[in-house]
Amino acid sequence: METLQTPDRLIRLAVDLVNTKSLDPEKLTSPEALERFLLDHGEPTADVDEDDLDQVKAVRERIRPVFHAEPRDAARILNDLLAEYAVRPYLSDHDGAPWHLHVARQEANWAEWLAAGTALGLAGFAAGHGFAAIDSCAAEDCERVFVNPAERRPRRFCTPTCSSRTRVASYRARRAARDGPRIDSRIQEQRSAR
Repeated sequence: METLQTPDRLIRLAVDLVNTKSLDPEKLTSPEALERFLLDHGEPTADVDEDDLDQVKAVRERIRPVFHAEPRDAARILNDLLAEYAVRPYLSDHDGAPWHLHVARQEANWAEWLAAGTALGLAGFAAGHGFAAIDSCAAEDCERVFVNPAERRPRRFCTPTCSSRTRVASYRARRAARDGPRIDSRIQEQRSAR
């Protein structure tokens, strides 16, 4: 069920899973959408159904708070997921795949596999970079999450687009607060002159 499990891949999987539901429309709308998500993340053709979809969405909602919680709470969430879903890692080369680690039971369904792998990826990332590097976008109109391994470059936004929109909105708000009455009076003068 899993291909090569590198830490970066597991972290990307966790971030992308949480970002399937934000202020944007729900992306996991059908078993086919879940299958596309799994295929896009390097999994072999997945056989999923409505039950798998519901269980994966439930796992997603258990992972989401890690990106918003205080460090102790985030650690508790990850530890709970690991205790519930992860097993002692073991090597496998099933189905002709190169040797790789499994962290979920062999008979795990997709939700259990995602819970174990994403919790392990985020836990390893937090151990190496701290929980401050696991965050959500600071833009008011965005709920996307991200990780930032750069120690000297704090990051507040999921993308440069959110950063730019927030800066422009802030600039316009400051300008309106500063120039508001003068601009309004000029506009009324121009309208009166017509």
